[in-house]
Amino acid sequence: MQGDITSALSDWAAGDASALDRLAPAVYPQLRALAGGLLSRERPGHLWQATALVNELFLKLIAQPLPQLESRQHFYNLCALLMRRALIDYARAAHRDKRGAGLTHVPLHDDIAWLNAAGPEIVDFDRLLTALARRDPEQAAMFEKRYLLGCTAEETAELHATSKATVDRKLRLARAWLFQQLKHPPTPNGAG
Repeated sequence: MQGDITSALSDWAAGDASALDRLAPAVYPQLRALAGGLLSRERPGHLWQATALVNELFLKLIAQPLPQLESRQHFYNLCALLMRRALIDYARAAHRDKRGAGLTHVPLHDDIAWLNAAGPEIVDFDRLLTALARRDPEQAAMFEKRYLLGCTAEETAELHATSKATVDRKLRLARAWLFQQLKHPPTPNGAG
């Protein structure tokens, strides 16, 4: 089964549109579980369900050329990123007029409980995570794997071919920087 996924990904990246027909049923259960995990961090009563989020993902995948993927893990990382972006777009639309009055606080992860995944600050968080990726791409990728994809620190270390201590250090720095930027953003004139 895993070899079928790798083969279908390679064929699809090479331009074989029929490869998606082979790929979709093989990856759908994992993608639905991933979508369920992402949605479990959303506010109660969110209108999307896992199936709708996976459908949105496939629409995004079809609409753009598939990049060369190094592995199945790379594909799932890309899918998680696209699903996260779809949820961010949804949050932007939902909070355009109102900045979250009366919403329940839903932490994105226990280690970053200060971030309300159900509130309007998730849009700012997405912007900051993109800024972090420009500053330190590896640190941002580790953060995404650990806190958005649900990998353990050990799995994240393995995926980055580094030690758990390095991952822990980079994650501490990323959390501190994101917290500082989100909770105490610098003022436009630089003071504060």
